[in-house]
Amino acid sequence: QLQASGGGSVQAGGSLRLSCADSRRTFTNNGVGWFRQAPGKEREFVASISWNGGSTLYKDSVKGRFAISRDNDKNMVYLQMNSLKSEDTAVYYCAKARTAAVSSQKALYNSWGQGTLVTVSS
Repeated sequence: QLQASGGGSVQAGGSLRLSCADSRRTFTNNGVGWFRQAPGKEREFVASISWNGGSTLYKDSVKGRFAISRDNDKNMVYLQMNSLKSEDTAVYYCAKARTAAVSSQKALYNSWGQGTLVTVSS
């Protein structure tokens, strides 16, 4: 029910905007997060936004480069990624939290979309 899109291949320093669509209108009252998984690595937290967009939380290494936002009227959450680095290469997933607040804990997310691949070349 969550559909992530917007991935692609960019050069280092470039930008991409990922989108997460909620086709069943299930996350309007929930926090939403972005996670990523690089080859051979665990899935890791990237960013989270509260139900109304009033709070955001970021992984330290993406602070100042990534921005998460949401439009509840359109049932969409976005991840604007700027100044991309090769280490940002991964499959990116959006997920709905069990709560309305922000969270970096995977265990608090109970609905995951399929991933979208981001490849950053140096």
